[in-house]
Amino acid sequence: MDDDILSRAFAALADPTRRDLVARLTLGDATVGELAAPYAMSLQAVSKHLAVLESAGLVSRRRDAQRRPVHLEAEVLGELTCWIDRHRIAAEARMSRLDDVLRTLNSTDSEERPS
Repeated sequence: MDDDILSRAFAALADPTRRDLVARLTLGDATVGELAAPYAMSLQAVSKHLAVLESAGLVSRRRDAQRRPVHLEAEVLGELTCWIDRHRIAAEARMSRLDDVLRTLNSTDSEERPS
């Protein structure tokens, strides 16, 4: 995944309202009005949040007769998850190696101490 796309996606998800919108879109497509219903903000404010998500590639909008449903681009979330998992696995491997070194040092110290 391109670093610019990754940066835009993480920046878009830094806002709790946008994370909530993404979470709600995992249930299915919805209109701006449907997405705005639980918030104490205008449709225009919700649309601005959606525009940020759209520019990050996380959502798209399409025309469906008179409706313009917002659609979650799940494959982009999958790419973010792969990026996070790759770094999580590397960090866990480093921590595991550190645990092994510390265990070895502790057992060596125990063996060297007089009884």
